This record gives sequence, structure tokens and C-alpha cells, in this order.
Amino acid sequence: MKIEIWSDFVCPFCYIGKRRLEMALEQFPEKDQVEIAYRSYELDPNASKNNKLNIHEALAKKYGMSIEQAKEANENIGEQAAEIGLTYKFDSMIPTNTFDAHRLAKFAAEKSFGAAMTERLLKAYFTDSKKISDLNTLADLAEEIGLNREETIEMLNGSKYSDAVRDDEDEAKQIGITGVPFFVLNQKYAISGAQPVEAFVNALNMVWEEEQGKTPLKMINPNKAKSEYCTDEGCFVSED
Repeated sequence: MKIEIWSDFVCPFCYIGKRRLEMALEQFPEKDQVEIAYRSYELDPNASKNNKLNIHEALAKKYGMSIEQAKEANENIGEQAAEIGLTYKFDSMIPTNTFDAHRLAKFAAEKSFGAAMTERLLKAYFTDSKKISDLNTLADLAEEIGLNREETIEMLNGSKYSDAVRDDEDEAKQIGITGVPFFVLNQKYAISGAQPVEAFVNALNMVWEEEQGKTPLKMINPNKAKSEYCTDEGCFVSED
């Protein structure tokens, strides 16, 4: 089974959804047969790298709410995160552009570090209060998980993997993704949002059973012709 996950590194429900899926996979007997592929999605492609607003102010401005309402909303999300072992430090988060972070994730995936890089970028933003648009910060994070820092810096200073990020975003538009996280299983089934763990478990089992199931063949003999065939018991002629 292949699960493709469209997400953004500054999306609070993307981190929650990722962890809930991982918890569901721990309950899934065929988890070793599951391949995870992370796909790029920017909640705000035009976001500045140097946002002068904190996360509460940015949320209040975007949705036309008060700062207190924004803080309350963020607190509620933080409580959901805490229930599954994640720590969200909203007061010190640094809202920023995520395009280069997505390029870094593509670079890491090509070197078989995709899952580790995705996890590290999410933790860097939500827990460690890192500015994940800063190239030196990104290089530090890459080095932490085992990538070569100099090679990472060279990649980030160029435009490599830009097309790969844009391709993911274009595909998201084509299949109708308007919000993240968004999970696509075997390119046939979709799960939208950070569903409860139980919902992921049920979806995994359902898809596995449907994909592994074999539909009985329907015999075709439109003219009711004689059928000549052999088995291990001999050869026969059937009238219908």
C-alpha cells in the first residue's frame, strides 16, 4: 500500500495528522507493506520569509478575529497536539515561507532521508521555534539527520527541486485538494484532514482488504457454444 501525504510544515493539523497516522500504522498488521510518500503543499505560497507578525497576530489578521480569539484557537490546537505527545509552542513560533523547506524535503527524500527530514522540519517549526526559511537553519537541520551540510547549502542556494515542489502543488490542484493534510491511498482512496487514530485504522484495514480481495471471474459464453476443456480428471465437452 502506498500512502501519499500532501502537507505543509507550518500547518498544525498536518503534524497532528502525521502522528495519528503513524499511531494507526502501529495497529495495522501489514504496516511493513506500507510506503509513505510526502508531497508538497504551501498554505501560503506568497508568505514572506520575514514576517513581522507573530503566529497569533498572523492568525487574527488572516481570519478577521481578535488576538485573544486567535490565542484561544491556538491553545485548543495545542491541546490536541499534546494528547498525542506533540509540543506546540505557539508563543515563539516564527511564521514564514516554506518553499525552501519543501525543496529540502525533496532533496532528503532522494537520499532516503525523506521521513526523517519531514519529522525534523515539523518539530523545528512547532516545538523548537526555528525559522524554517533560513538557509543556514535548514542546513543545520539537514546535518542533524545525517545529510551533508555543504551539499545541502549548495542545493539550497540554487533552484534544484523547485520543479518537484511545483509539480506536487499542481497535482494537488488537479485532484481537488484545497486543504491539508490530505492522504491518498493507492491513488484511489482519499482521507481529508487529521482524522482520529481509529478512523485511520479503519481506513487502512478497508483499503487493504479491498485491494487484496479477488473478484470471482464471470464466465463469458454469449452463444452458448460447446466448451472443450481438460482437468486433472480428463477432457470434457460442455454443452453450455
